Amino acid sequence: MEGERRASQAPSSGLPAGGADGESPGGGAPFPGSSGSSAVLQAEVLDLDEDEDDLEVFSKDASLMDMNSFSPMMPTSPLSMINQIKFEDESDLKDLFITVDEPESHVTTIETFITYRIITKTSRGEFDSSEFEVRRRYQDFLWLKGKLEEAHPTLIIPPLPEKFIVKGMVERFNDDFIETRRKALHKFLNRIADHPTLTFNEDFKIFLTAQAWELSSHKKQGPGLLSRMGQTVRAVASSMRGVKNRPEEFMEMNNFIELFSQKINLIDKISQRIYKEEREYFDEMKEYGPIHILWSASEEDLVDTLKDVASCIDRCCKATEKRMSGLSEALLPVVHEYVLYSEMLMGVMKRRDQIQAELDSKVEALTYKKADTDLLPEEIGKLEDKVECANNALKADWERWKQNMQNDIKLAFTDMAEENIHYYEQCLATWESFLTSQTNLHLEEASEDKP
Repeated sequence: MEGERRASQAPSSGLPAGGADGESPGGGAPFPGSSGSSAVLQAEVLDLDEDEDDLEVFSKDASLMDMNSFSPMMPTSPLSMINQIKFEDESDLKDLFITVDEPESHVTTIETFITYRIITKTSRGEFDSSEFEVRRRYQDFLWLKGKLEEAHPTLIIPPLPEKFIVKGMVERFNDDFIETRRKALHKFLNRIADHPTLTFNEDFKIFLTAQAWELSSHKKQGPGLLSRMGQTVRAVASSMRGVKNRPEEFMEMNNFIELFSQKINLIDKISQRIYKEEREYFDEMKEYGPIHILWSASEEDLVDTLKDVASCIDRCCKATEKRMSGLSEALLPVVHEYVLYSEMLMGVMKRRDQIQAELDSKVEALTYKKADTDLLPEEIGKLEDKVECANNALKADWERWKQNMQNDIKLAFTDMAEENIHYYEQCLATWESFLTSQTNLHLEEASEDKP
């Protein structure tokens, strides 16, 4: 029976030697052109892949989640919270490897969607096997993100890519879009796997191991529509009251998030525009070289010169294409991921404030005797622990997130600088060789003209 409940498992071959962030060999999408550079989608977009089972999937407004009742997954005292969240040096021995690859298109009478293969290799004892293979669609990732936010309201959950595709591609998904999303989903799961707390979340384990029918059944165990509506109403009421005395450290954190969001969004917008202009320049360059070849056919005395120019343009064109590939694969995804992170951070701060607002309302009720004063002191004590747990979790995860962000941004810009240096050196060497050849040709012609 245990074997029947287990997810489809690939033959165990031991753990890979590489890290989780590396792409699996040959793990690209089986679509024509999907292994090339990821295009930046500038076209008009439309929302697709809507969740057909909205009652089972958390909505985008996860920030309005109920904070009134204690979750059994959330620690109830500062000490237990500190014991649970270990943000010291992470273990050098990695024991969970996840790969997202092989997207497949599915067309039904009512929708078109993509599923992705997820291979998990692990040495953890809580898993039934060392290797699992499942297929998941985008709405399954959305469900996982919602469950993580529910269980850990003040931890910084990695962002998911947006749910958009190019308009006009409803029947046939754009290959570059599929590959871009695959990489983003791969990073999403591996960031969770690398997180010292999220990696041990039970819903995360189920997501990685359960068969499709098991996952669907597990989703239905969540709160019903009426329950979620009640939770949302209470959360909205708490947020409407606001926070009277937000601690100074969280005021500074909020100010940082607002400024970071402004700057990273601006960088993202300009980077996308630069990439678009580079693409237009590249397209023009591809047509520029052949024109010189055609011209050389009618200019006998300029044949060598025109052909050399065409050759230089062709080499510069290839260098430009490589530079654009580096830009689209290294810089743009990193910058855009942190645009999405900035939105996630705002949601985390809102959830923290909701927990504190609930405590403030109870304290106010006790002060002015607006409710049963016999029960309020006990409720206030629990809420004080809940606020302290939430604050400590956010402070610890905040430092971890900032360090990762700084490392990622530094690496992305360093890679961009190296790409630019290599590109300009190639173009410079190309045109210098042209000048050298033309100089030598001129000297040969001059020597031939001498009597």
